[in-house]
Amino acid sequence: MKQIAARITWSAGLILAVIVMCFSLIHLAPGDAAVVIAGDSGAGDPEIIQQIREDLGLDDPYIVQLGGYVGDVVTGDLGTSYRFNEPVIDLIFKRLWPTILLVTTAITFAIVIGMLVGVFTARRPESPVSHSVTVFSLVGYSMPVFWTGYLLIIMFASKVTWFPVAGMEDVRLDGNWFQEKLDVAHHLVLPALTLGVIYLAQYARLSRASMLEVLQSDYVRTARAKGLGEKTVVYKHALRNAVIPVVTVAGLQFGQLLSGALLVETVFNWPGLGRLAADSVFQRDTPVLLGVLICSATLVVIINILTDIVYRVIDPRIRTGGSAE
Repeated sequence: MKQIAARITWSAGLILAVIVMCFSLIHLAPGDAAVVIAGDSGAGDPEIIQQIREDLGLDDPYIVQLGGYVGDVVTGDLGTSYRFNEPVIDLIFKRLWPTILLVTTAITFAIVIGMLVGVFTARRPESPVSHSVTVFSLVGYSMPVFWTGYLLIIMFASKVTWFPVAGMEDVRLDGNWFQEKLDVAHHLVLPALTLGVIYLAQYARLSRASMLEVLQSDYVRTARAKGLGEKTVVYKHALRNAVIPVVTVAGLQFGQLLSGALLVETVFNWPGLGRLAADSVFQRDTPVLLGVLICSATLVVIINILTDIVYRVIDPRIRTGGSAE
C-alpha cells in the first residue's frame, strides 16, 4: 500500500507538471484567440478585439495567467469554452464516454484475440499458420491507423455496406433501449477494429514469444512430467506468466492508444475527446484543448497505476519481493 500511495503522490505531481507544460506551450504558440473569436462573430474592430482580450484575461502577464489557471484546475474548474460558451468540464464529460467506449473495446479486442493467437501459434511454432500470423503481425503493425480506417470503410461500408461510414448512432432510429445500444455497437465495429488491429498484431507477436519462453521453463516441464494434460499446462500454468509482458506493454501504451483514437475519431467522425481536441485546435479554443490534454494525461496516469495493481495480482513475486527463480 505504501508503494501505491507513493505512486499516487508522484502521479499528482506529474499531472501538475503536465498542466504547466501544456499551458506554457499553448501560450507560446502563434495566433490570437481574441482574433478568432472576433472573426467568428463578424467583428474585426481592434477595439472589440482588445475588449475580448481584457475580458478573457489574455492581456495579463504569463505568470498571472498560469497561476490563475492552475488554481482553477485544482478546484475542478477547467474554464469556459470560447467557442461553445459552455464549461469545459461539461464538454469533456459529453465526449469522454464515446472515447472510453472506443478505446476499451479496441484494447480488449487486441489483448484477447492477440493472446489467443499467440498461444495457438506458440504451441505450433513451425506450422504454416504460425508463419502466416507472423507475416500478418508485421503487416498490421506497419499500417498507419488512418490508412487502415479508410481501407475498412471502402471494404465494409462502401462496397458491401455492412457497417455505417461514420458517426456513433443513426439519428433516424426511433427504437427501444436495446435497439439503441445495438446501433451504437454496429457503428463501433469499424472504428474499434481500426484502432485495435495494430495492437492486435503486436500483442500476438509478444504473447507468442513470451509463451515460447515460458513453455521451455522448468516448472512447465515438471507439470508435464506429473502427467497433467496439455491444456491444463498451457492455460492454467504457462498462460499466467506469459500474459505479464502483454499487460505491462498494454498499460504503457495507453497514451499511444489515445493518440491513435484521435485519428480514428477524425476518420469515422466519432464524437469523442480526440475529435473535440482536433476541432479546438483549429478554432483556437484554448480552454477546451487544455482540458482535453489534462483529462488525457490523468487517464494515462490512472491506467498506469491500475496496471501496477494488476501486475501485482497476476505476479505474486512482486507482492512478496521474491525473485524470478
